[in-house]
Amino acid sequence: MKVAVVGATGLVGSTIIQTLADRNFPVTELIPVASERSVGKTITFKDKSYPVVSLATAVAMKPDVALFSAGGQTSLEWAEQFADAGTYVVDNSSAWRMDPSKKLVVPEVNGTVLAPEDRIIANPNCSTIQMVMVLKPLHDVFRISRVVVSTYQSVTGSGQKGVDHLMSEQQGQQEFSRFYPHPIHMNVLPHIDVFTDDGYTKEEIKMIRETQKIMGDDTIRVTATTVRVPVMGGHSESVNIEFEKPFEMEQVLDVLKAAPGVVVQDDVINNLYPMPIAAFRKDEVFVGRIRRDYSLPNAMNCWIVADNLKKGAATNAVQIAEYLHRQGWI
Repeated sequence: MKVAVVGATGLVGSTIIQTLADRNFPVTELIPVASERSVGKTITFKDKSYPVVSLATAVAMKPDVALFSAGGQTSLEWAEQFADAGTYVVDNSSAWRMDPSKKLVVPEVNGTVLAPEDRIIANPNCSTIQMVMVLKPLHDVFRISRVVVSTYQSVTGSGQKGVDHLMSEQQGQQEFSRFYPHPIHMNVLPHIDVFTDDGYTKEEIKMIRETQKIMGDDTIRVTATTVRVPVMGGHSESVNIEFEKPFEMEQVLDVLKAAPGVVVQDDVINNLYPMPIAAFRKDEVFVGRIRRDYSLPNAMNCWIVADNLKKGAATNAVQIAEYLHRQGWI
């Protein structure tokens, strides 16, 4: 099993490599891929060193699967070249997510949509992944009509540059490379990705459109406000869900407790609720603060947390590869 990791030296790429090891994915040869300036460096995987190679070299090596996390432009330029060489590509950028010919997959939610001919598979936005993990099992039972989500997203979602910006400010450095348009230390920025003409950010639009595509239901109305916070451990979301059908809170809890990959942490008497510091480096999605919304007949509130580098990116990508392997396609 030859596995290429494109963007191997980045935050998500290095997390993918660690996740492959943690989950014992059957890698016989790792192919770390990065930009030309990183070619020749080595990556250690399971006590063995592998040289970083260029994209062209990696294509020629014909990996069974390539896990991409090197930005949308790289994916647009190279994913099809890997696919034409017979490689399955799992892409973590936004390049292919809304392409109608490509599947957008969270394995626990809609993995069964995949077919052997799906050579390029899109990994959803990190914030979308953790939300649909909770929404889909509820939708199957109660039918969701509307979702209102506000996110509290870690600086790790911006990559190493976002982390460096926060760390430099926390350490009181006067001179450093600023990534955000405003201070992030001791601050909150209601601004993730670029603004569009209607005042939404691209991150907010991603959550709206990706949720409908993954859930396979364009009638679900979604609105989002995405916010960057000075946190390292993961993304948090305050989610209000309106159903078509009436429900009892006990039913909701039973559905969520049975949902694969979801952990219910909802014991407010003992101050138990999801937090990024507790979700750090975990593969699961955590949900708590589950309560009825008394302002609407069939609505509820909840708080969803996940490590955006793990389930929000690396783990989900590796789980897609695991699904391909279980089907015997790789």
